[in-house]
Amino acid sequence: MPTPAEQLRSLLAQNRLLVMPCCYDALSAKLIEQADFPLTFMSGFATSASRIGQPDLGLMSYTEVLDQARNITEAITIPLIADGDTGYGNAMNVRRTVAGMAKAGAAAVMIEDQVAPKRCGHTPGKAVVGRQEAFDRIRAASDAKAEGADILILARTDARHEHGLAEAIERAAKFKELGADILFVEAPKTVDEMATICRELPGPKMANIVEGGETPDLSHKDLQDLGYSIAAYPLTLMASAMKAMVSTLNALKTDSDRTGQLMDFKELRERIGFPDYYEQSARYDSSRRD
Repeated sequence: MPTPAEQLRSLLAQNRLLVMPCCYDALSAKLIEQADFPLTFMSGFATSASRIGQPDLGLMSYTEVLDQARNITEAITIPLIADGDTGYGNAMNVRRTVAGMAKAGAAAVMIEDQVAPKRCGHTPGKAVVGRQEAFDRIRAASDAKAEGADILILARTDARHEHGLAEAIERAAKFKELGADILFVEAPKTVDEMATICRELPGPKMANIVEGGETPDLSHKDLQDLGYSIAAYPLTLMASAMKAMVSTLNALKTDSDRTGQLMDFKELRERIGFPDYYEQSARYDSSRRD
């Protein structure tokens, strides 16, 4: 059985766009797998909202994120890319974060160059650390991998916001030299910028598509034609779930019909895994064997 990292390497070797809805807990990850998507990403924005009910502004700790990642990997068989934020400290913390995510079963971990506490890539107030500190983070991540962490490194830069596209591309290119497996230049603002990223940077690149965000929401074909390997959709599931919940709550509050907004109880139980549980537990029911 291939490891999660081996599964992800195999997917990237197919040289096609991998459409990646992002999860925020074990249930959302299971639904992504049931819909036959080949991989998922644990969105920091959505996970912070789901787990602690707070915005993605660096409030979650490493242990909380690690615990959430472990819950997700135990619920699915497709590869998970975990959000390692800034690494939760200095270069030594980055090493620990990468090693911990590998032990938790993540196929890859994202490490970024924002100032801590980080911010969502499509919200105001972003700032990045200096080049050397950014490079040290990816060097430390690569060292952890070289010392036995079976995991890929997704290196992210947010330098486009403050310093322009050229600086972001230079940082990402250096990340690749330092051992990053996948490159992620956050928040390009035009199709031309997206094309430049794909043309000038080597290896697999990831696009981050936030509906209503700064990056153009292109079709899957257009993203593949530009040269992206992964298209991440970090808020699509959470936004749709929240809209459905608010609508249903309003219907319940006004005593209106809500049945059309609900998943059938039978399907709900099946997707969560009740039938599988009953089938497996029957093996240990001695009354049935007697």
